Amino acid sequence: MSTILDTIIANKRKEIEKFKSLSSVERFERDGFFWKFTNRSLVQSLLKEGSTGIIAEFKRKSPTKGWFKTKELEVEPVVVPYSNLGAAGISVLTDEAFFGGDLDDLIQTKVITDVPVLRKDFMVDPWQIAEAKAFGADVILLIAACLSRIEAKQMAAYAKNIGLEVLLEIHNEEELDHICNEVDMVGVNNRNLKTFKVDIQTSLELINKIPSDKPAIAESGISDVETIVTLKQAGFKGFLIGETFMKEADPAIAFASFVEKLKAKANEN
Repeated sequence: MSTILDTIIANKRKEIEKFKSLSSVERFERDGFFWKFTNRSLVQSLLKEGSTGIIAEFKRKSPTKGWFKTKELEVEPVVVPYSNLGAAGISVLTDEAFFGGDLDDLIQTKVITDVPVLRKDFMVDPWQIAEAKAFGADVILLIAACLSRIEAKQMAAYAKNIGLEVLLEIHNEEELDHICNEVDMVGVNNRNLKTFKVDIQTSLELINKIPSDKPAIAESGISDVETIVTLKQAGFKGFLIGETFMKEADPAIAFASFVEKLKAKANEN
């Protein structure tokens, strides 16, 4: 029985085959933003003194919850406040079919903000990594559930070779063997990618099994400041948050309020 993830990956492979005939890796390496920007380091941003650790996400919809915002929503009114109000990084979901994303969102976010930009998508081919670099990404996401251990290592190595940082996402203990030297950060997705159910306990169970030299990032299911406090105490340096902000009428205001509460909580301790 196929899962949501199976459906997404099958569709992604079809997309890639279509677009690879239009643009080669070599063309990406010559054009776009490939060598025009100095890479912004998400690792440094997360470890900087006083960092919120929040990687604020821009996405318009989810496969299970539908549209949070219309396709017409521009990135600027959302990501500029993210950047100005303390986001350690910005995640841009570029998958169109299931998340309403667009590569133009990635370009615009890079140009109008000054924090590291993560391209969040379902990476199954090195071609997508070259595409990410050409469209302004500083960091790429590799999802262990979508790749073999060897594929993850090879793709991470290519990303590092062209100046990108790599966030490897795992969601169970079996995927720990995907962690390799070429990976910069390890994310723990609290959302089961086969059922899309969320359980924050996933992060707490895996944190001590992640190498200490690779900053750990908790993903999904983070909707309140108390959860961040718990995760920080456990050892997490980053917190990828999307739906908590994007489902609100004004994501920028929701983000600002969240950061204020986080600062107030920090001052109590």
